[in-house]
Amino acid sequence: MAPDSPAPGSPAPGSLAVSAPPRVRERLRRAPDGPRPVLHRGRHAVYIDLDGWCLGVVGRAAAQVPNALRLVSEDLGALEGRTAHVADGLLHLDGVRLHPGRLVDTGVPGLPAAALCLDAPPAAEPALPAEVVAFAAAADLAGDPARPLAAAQVAHLVGRGGGLTPLGDDVLCGWLATHRAAGRPTPVVDAAVRSLAARTTLLSATLLDCALHGEVLPEFASYLTAVGTPDEPARAARLAAVGHTSGGGLLYGALLARTQLHHTNGVAA
Repeated sequence: MAPDSPAPGSPAPGSLAVSAPPRVRERLRRAPDGPRPVLHRGRHAVYIDLDGWCLGVVGRAAAQVPNALRLVSEDLGALEGRTAHVADGLLHLDGVRLHPGRLVDTGVPGLPAAALCLDAPPAAEPALPAEVVAFAAAADLAGDPARPLAAAQVAHLVGRGGGLTPLGDDVLCGWLATHRAAGRPTPVVDAAVRSLAARTTLLSATLLDCALHGEVLPEFASYLTAVGTPDEPARAARLAAVGHTSGGGLLYGALLARTQLHHTNGVAA
């Protein structure tokens, strides 16, 4: 092998190594060649419309969303996200091939049954931003937290709130992912979410799709692994600190799901 030849499995010259969740890699492999619209670009993250599914490219300082290729650098460096296209199953950003050299697990950890059978449901308020608590009250989620989530409530959540990921969607993502972690199907809510996905942003609709598949942020997975342990408060605080209200919304959704599962002995409606 010549001294300047790339090692087997390493990116070719003009490429940049990234890590990828399995579904992201498979979507790229199946995607037809051609340009793709850039939806949002910033110093730490770029989001692209990959045929109706939002694909991210994120640095380490950005939220490590489960629908993104991940760089090892803190930010995107010289990548400005001005152009994007797919060729031979790889994303090219500003002419640079992004080569998925490593798969990253974004799946929820299993939530043990013991975590759902506590003597008292977890208290939500201490770790939650005030905006999240107020939103939950306005959405009629706080009145009877043990009441199973209904399709009508889903309609009041999808797309509700500002930003790239509306707060109502964040709450739903946390609720859905926690049920996936508990191994409990939620067909009524799933159907409602899918039927309403077009009303929210493409990024948020994609994150809802990820939650339906049990794919989450690292902070969310870390929180679930600590449920029922002394580390739970600290992990909850780290999750709530993600973004402006996104982490708080995810945490509220998880707490709501845990409360509902607790009151139904772990059986979802």
